[in-house]
Order: sequence, then C-alpha cells, then structure tokens
Amino acid sequence: MKENMGERTFSTKIRVRYSETDKMGFCYYGNYAAYFEVARVEALRELGIVYKKLEDNGILLPVTELNIRYKQAAKYDDVLEIKTTISKLQGTRIAFRYETWNEEGALLNEADTTLVFVDATTRKPMAIPTFIQNAMNHE
Repeated sequence: MKENMGERTFSTKIRVRYSETDKMGFCYYGNYAAYFEVARVEALRELGIVYKKLEDNGILLPVTELNIRYKQAAKYDDVLEIKTTISKLQGTRIAFRYETWNEEGALLNEADTTLVFVDATTRKPMAIPTFIQNAMNHE
C-alpha cells in the first residue's frame, strides 16, 4: 500500500466529556490529538494490527507531525464521529487523515498525522514491517 492507494475509511465515535470542555463550554482544542489517537488505534485494530502487539514486538509508532484545521467547536455531551483514512504507507512512515463530524452532520475539523515506525531497541526509524504491509494490502 503506497501513496495514492485505494483508501478505506474507518469510523470511531467519541462523546465529549464535561472535563474536556473549556470555560466557554467548548471541547478544548488540545483534546482532538487524543481523539485522533483513539480513532487511529481502532482503525488499525480493524485491520488486525494491535498497538500493544506492535510494542510487545519492539515496534514503536511515535507521532512526528500533527496538522489540524478547525471549522466549528464541539460541546459537552456531543457525540463525535471521527472518520479516519490511512493516506500513506511508505518507507518508514504511515500517515492518517481525519475528519470530525457532529451528530448534526457538521464538519468540525480536518487533520493529518504522520507516524514513524521505530525499532524499540535502537530507537531508530525502521522499514514498515511486512506483516503490516500485508494487512494494509488485504483490507
């Protein structure tokens, strides 16, 4: 699966908790990075790739880039749908694209993250493991 591959979109729902809102009653902007992590982990899980198993096998996936464009705010108790697409798998990197929607069908934000496969022992970037390439190609 390379850049410009056929893309599959995954969906994850998250409810905004009271503790995640700011003084204005909106979901604090910094929470979206955590929401995207949940969505990313669940998207990979649907492909049979479990983060815990990656780490148990000495593979780490740190985020090296996060870009987000805010359009509207979410509020306490809103149920958000995060649509996640694996947009690139190449070299040592995997990239994800996200769209966050509310229950009324409004697009709240769009974001992209890039993660790098890292060998846990050497702490250096590593090639994408074959089993991950296979999982992506057999979706």
